[in-house]
Amino acid sequence: MAFKNFKVETDTDGIALVTWDIPGRSMNVLDETTITELEAIVKQTSTDAAVKGVVVTSGKDAFSAGADLSMLEGMNRRYAELLKEKGEVAANQMLFDESRKSSLVFRAIETSGKPWVAAINGLALGGAFELTLSCHHRVAAENPKTRLGLPEVKVGLFPGAGGTQRVPRIVPPQEAMTLLLKGEAVDLAKAKALKLVDAIVPAADLIKAAKDWIKGGGKATAPWDEKGFKLPGGPVFSKAGMMMFPAGNAIYRRETYDNYPAARAIMSCVYEGLQLPIDAALRIESRYFAQILRSKEAAAMIRSLFLSMQELNKGARRPQNVPPTKVKKLAVIGAGFMGASVGYVSARAGIEVVLIDRDQESADKGKAHARKVIDDLVAKGRAKDSDRDVILSRITATPDYNALRDCDLVIEAVFEDRRVKAETYAKAQPLLKPDAIFASNTSTLPINSLAEEFKDQGKFIGIHFFSPVEKMMLVEIIVGKNTGELALATALDYVRAIGKTPIVVNDSRGFFANRCVLRFTAEGLEMLMEGVPPAMIENTARMAGMPVGPLSLSDEVALDLVLKIMKATEADLGANAIDQAQKKLMVEMVEKQGRFGRKNGKGFYDYPEKGRGKSLWAGIAALQPKHLDPDTLDVEELKQRFLVVQAVEAARTVEDHVITDMREADVGSILGFGFAPFTGGTLSYIDFMGTRKFVELCHKFTAKYGARFAPPKLLEEMAAKDETFYGRFPPKKQVAAA
Repeated sequence: MAFKNFKVETDTDGIALVTWDIPGRSMNVLDETTITELEAIVKQTSTDAAVKGVVVTSGKDAFSAGADLSMLEGMNRRYAELLKEKGEVAANQMLFDESRKSSLVFRAIETSGKPWVAAINGLALGGAFELTLSCHHRVAAENPKTRLGLPEVKVGLFPGAGGTQRVPRIVPPQEAMTLLLKGEAVDLAKAKALKLVDAIVPAADLIKAAKDWIKGGGKATAPWDEKGFKLPGGPVFSKAGMMMFPAGNAIYRRETYDNYPAARAIMSCVYEGLQLPIDAALRIESRYFAQILRSKEAAAMIRSLFLSMQELNKGARRPQNVPPTKVKKLAVIGAGFMGASVGYVSARAGIEVVLIDRDQESADKGKAHARKVIDDLVAKGRAKDSDRDVILSRITATPDYNALRDCDLVIEAVFEDRRVKAETYAKAQPLLKPDAIFASNTSTLPINSLAEEFKDQGKFIGIHFFSPVEKMMLVEIIVGKNTGELALATALDYVRAIGKTPIVVNDSRGFFANRCVLRFTAEGLEMLMEGVPPAMIENTARMAGMPVGPLSLSDEVALDLVLKIMKATEADLGANAIDQAQKKLMVEMVEKQGRFGRKNGKGFYDYPEKGRGKSLWAGIAALQPKHLDPDTLDVEELKQRFLVVQAVEAARTVEDHVITDMREADVGSILGFGFAPFTGGTLSYIDFMGTRKFVELCHKFTAKYGARFAPPKLLEEMAAKDETFYGRFPPKKQVAAA
């Protein structure tokens, strides 16, 4: 029988080699065709007496990155249609049956009566890793880049094809829960130590080693199907089990604040499943999986953190008529913390970098930052000494602007001061080669006003990095009114080359990310002025899903910079453009108390010289005009205020045409400032709540707390028609070939 996605070859020893190789794709994925064909292969090999065993491997460089999540989106669409046509029982049954197909096929491998070996030649994640776990033996090819894991929880799902049952039957409970709940992939050494793979062999010997295990009498029975099987951590209701599960529940609450239904389902699946035989346990897993698949959190996270991010990373916003560009040499003017970090990530990506600053000492400091970053990675075993030498050899530190002459892209990363930037542009412009693109890394100053200092505004663009650059995955590309398509294409190609995710926004003060996140920090200051206890402000923000509280984030940004931004905004737009009470608080903190934030060890928090252990500054209470009793405050309302104030600002950026693609608001808000990932991002938060309900909440908060919560006209119109952002502004699905 011929298959589309698999090649099956049986040798003279009766061992069938099943090679997974989907035509026309660089990576194998578990899609409907793959699962259907794999089911047929299991039946065919199980009933063929000539077949003594099966080896499954991949014809690609990697084994597989897992399931095609657009398949799950299709299942959800069918569910919605069936719900409307035949009701909840029929729709639920369909979803359960469909979502269970992989699980049943993998169980059929396990109970086929023929020994199956997974020959893992590279990366194996998600459903593909679950496939290997259902095999009776796992052999991996030596490859330092290979990673194995179950990352589903990161997109609001969980391993639903046996992962929650097989992993804790192989791995001790604590490590098993870490693998399932964190979704982090492990290297081969760790996988072998955990018995997730049985052997690691040279790549050339992979298939031979797999076949040899079968020929050596490999058993066609999973350990948990044998009589007398004992769980690696002992029974659930044992001393060890009771040390694990109650503590696990507490850790789960601490880490997630119960915002992630998939993480809760993992806890339940493992706890319930380990008390039952494997077939009953797999049914329980499938029930939970079908339930999670229906959750708005899963729908939101799959859309934003998988599908939309994938589309943006592939160049969904790139001008299609511009040929591919390549930045071979980059100049960064301003070798401070931000500029030096931009230089480092660029050199790491293979780009030649020139770091320019006012004198040699300042430029050298920038290069020294790159050295420190690499030294830290070497110390942690995540880089080699040779990597350090190669990366540093690509970075030249100099005060000489003549180094700009042969650069393809120049990024200005000097102080947020118009005068300093204008002086920089005046020095740089005469030295640029004709086709060079010039970008500003400004975080707040409008690109159009900065471009006025530039002769060829078509080649001027904003490329806004987020700190710390080495870790933050988002880059905001700001298009001015005169920015040309070549500049945009070059910026996008460069951002993709350094492994970041780009979003494209139109010009505005604060652009998209800072407009929204400054509303978050400002709301924290509002609460402080209202008399909400500082610890409650910080805790409710984290409970709402934000990675840190607004006071902590203000410290990270630097309070003196917050004050500088306030003063610049006031100078440009007048006294009414900022909150004067908040400015007074910042003046007190910065100019009178000398508290600048983390950078000088004192802000809203005190930072000890050594170690972490920061604590809220005791002096904050004295700066509050009044103090409210925490027992009288509505925790849910405080949580909602943090999310609503950012989401309503995101809606304003759509009305102002700063955001023109809804995917960019959602992906940008999660990657750029950590907006509650379980919501799918700022606009998905509104869409999944329902526009009418969101606008009602805005009106309630406007009456109670002020005009910052007032919904824009666009949102009012959408609420009247019960529209969503993705319904009204559907993203263009074509992807540029570049």
